[in-house]
Amino acid sequence: MALQQIVEETVTGLGYDLVEIERSAGGLLRITIDWPWQEGLEPSITVEDCEKVNRQLQFSLEVDGVEYNRLEISSPGIDRPLRNDTDFKRFVGHLIDITLKAPMGEAAAGLVNASRKKFRGTLEYLEGTSESEVQSDKPVQWQVVWSDAPEVKPGQRVSKKRVLPPLQALGFTRDELREARLAPVVDFKGRKPKLPDETPAQE
Repeated sequence: MALQQIVEETVTGLGYDLVEIERSAGGLLRITIDWPWQEGLEPSITVEDCEKVNRQLQFSLEVDGVEYNRLEISSPGIDRPLRNDTDFKRFVGHLIDITLKAPMGEAAAGLVNASRKKFRGTLEYLEGTSESEVQSDKPVQWQVVWSDAPEVKPGQRVSKKRVLPPLQALGFTRDELREARLAPVVDFKGRKPKLPDETPAQE
């Protein structure tokens, strides 16, 4: 059995969701797990959860002869990858980083650099996306929304006459992405930006 299949069957069989598999130098095999998403609930992965998965995976990997030097089980970090439609739906309204497979090119229409592939913005459903499309095999379209307004520092006075740059939006399908992750932003009041014009722009 392939490593992906072994790990996924073991993790899901214990009631968890497989987020990511990484092989690092020195034979480290790192597995990231989470609880399956239930709307309105955000339970956290505990040390006990990681230990349970570790024990079962050690057995499964030994049975199938998978070679590794060290196994590490962890919960998702602040830059959690978004892998499927369920992940995207779960994190609508959150700040994310996306990398396109190909640069914008002519589609940029002069609004952004035509060679740009990386964007940071608030994840939204693209207008017109229906719930039935989310549950089907059709490509679900999304968008990131951002503003190039300079970030306001704590205590900084802002003129009421200040003219803010217009919001920008980029629509995409998952097939167009090389990578998508939650933006690694530390915010004790929550990851969601209060207002669109407060969303940091990708440099």
